[in-house]
Amino acid sequence: MKANIVDVNAKQKAEITLPKVFNTAYRPDLIKRAVLAIQSHNRQAFGTDPLAGHRTSAHYHGVRKGPHHMMNTETARMKRIHGGPPNLSMRARFVSQSVKGRAAHPPQVEKVWDQKINKKEKVLAIKSAIAATIVKDIVVQRGHVINGISLPLIVEDNVQDFKKTQQVKAFLEKLGLKDELERASVKKVRAGKGKARGRKYKKRKSILFVVSDDKGISKAVKNIPGSDFAIVKNLNAELLAPGTHAGRLVVWSESAIRALGEIYG
Repeated sequence: MKANIVDVNAKQKAEITLPKVFNTAYRPDLIKRAVLAIQSHNRQAFGTDPLAGHRTSAHYHGVRKGPHHMMNTETARMKRIHGGPPNLSMRARFVSQSVKGRAAHPPQVEKVWDQKINKKEKVLAIKSAIAATIVKDIVVQRGHVINGISLPLIVEDNVQDFKKTQQVKAFLEKLGLKDELERASVKKVRAGKGKARGRKYKKRKSILFVVSDDKGISKAVKNIPGSDFAIVKNLNAELLAPGTHAGRLVVWSESAIRALGEIYG
């Protein structure tokens, strides 16, 4: 399979033979597993204090007669506070249904959040996600606007020298991706309580730039909404399939395509 290489003016420069990795079968199940595994590694463990609700002198006397007996008193058999002011005496504590009692099923501190995935499955997921980037139906289904654009988008290595965001934007507009940039610039207010937890806006993922050598393009891409940057040897499933959905719009450098053949075959 061959593809066109364009220069920084978006004009066809040459052709290149795509590596075999682009012929990998589409495996959305493996891609999803790989992305969730990466996301699980970034999750911070949390849990309640194991002694929360247990720090109390409340106790229960299981005797029917005699001093301090708590059976046959027409009260629920719970641990209760003994003594103290009248408004607290014999108040239930410790049990989950009482005021200031323990939580019924609290999150456990010792829970392991990390998900594991076999190395070969992880590599196959990356290869499958790479192959999905040139399937137009999958890319369009993901929401990218690529009217009249042939995939993959491969550009000469001069693009790696871009150091200004305006240079990158002008180049993308020449490629015909102006509508895609406008789509990604829209952000919406999140529904729900997340607005009060540091994630008020929902933003869209847009173009991923994959190069073999960073000569300044990473800083130029940083200020384009929704866009990401990656060195080809550092590609992972989450970059290629954000939110477990494959088919991300990728701009490859010529040397990155050649490196793909060396890394994945």
